[in-house]
Amino acid sequence: MRDSRRARLILGVLLTAALIILTVDHRTGDSSPLRPLRAAGSYLFGTAEQLSGGVVRPVTTFVQAILAAPAAREHIEALKEENAKLRAGLLTGKLDAERAKELQRLLGLAGTGGYKVVPGNVIARRGQPGFEEAVQIDVGTNDGVRPEMTVLNGDGLVGRVLHASSRTSTVVLLSDPASAVGARLEKGKEIGVVHGVGENGRLVQFRLLDSTAPLSRGGRIVSFGSQHGRPYVPGVPIGVIERVESTPGELTRVAYARPYADLTALDVVGVVVEPPRRDPRDAVLPPKEGSR
Repeated sequence: MRDSRRARLILGVLLTAALIILTVDHRTGDSSPLRPLRAAGSYLFGTAEQLSGGVVRPVTTFVQAILAAPAAREHIEALKEENAKLRAGLLTGKLDAERAKELQRLLGLAGTGGYKVVPGNVIARRGQPGFEEAVQIDVGTNDGVRPEMTVLNGDGLVGRVLHASSRTSTVVLLSDPASAVGARLEKGKEIGVVHGVGENGRLVQFRLLDSTAPLSRGGRIVSFGSQHGRPYVPGVPIGVIERVESTPGELTRVAYARPYADLTALDVVGVVVEPPRRDPRDAVLPPKEGSR
């Protein structure tokens, strides 16, 4: 009982003292004699709060980062996927635009020459037994394509159909060493044969049958044409002569020509499924450089 009474007495004294101190401090304001004690308490408790905040804040941030990481990764992956689709779309749009231009040139050449063509795309480059330079295109017998038909693009002669399945066909290129095309010089009746010589399709050989006929650099060559237009229709531009070889005493003359069609970068091509009603002669040749 004594301890309990003494404790209540001490607690009452402390409470009374605390009330007196608070009242004095509040009424005296900034001039309070207790101001240094109050400032010290604020400093101690404020520092403790800052320290606890400094310790807790990084932990809280770390925990939040861990919780947000999966969502952030998903967002980044979504952005990457979207960017890839955009790039693919731009590339596809560019390819489609280029192919549209090639198709337009092809149809223009076919219209000028009177050739009925089935357009197609080169889908693979592959060799065949006996042939080094050949490509596969995405049109076949279902589209009216048959073996031994002429293949061209918007620039000139590409080759001929070797095999045809229902949906695809194999084309032997003009540049193949086993290829042989009857050809004619522009503005003349001199004829010869064009052979592939490899060299990545950069040049073809033109052997003129008349060794006395004039043959010079810059001369242009077109296809002479085969019977019933197969394998080659007449009048298709083949190439421009770059150099003439000296062949004294021989029965033929030899020259090397640069093909109009870029045989190393083929995309849109056309298979001539119906030859022209009459030989277009030189009408399909492009304007000479400097005459446009």
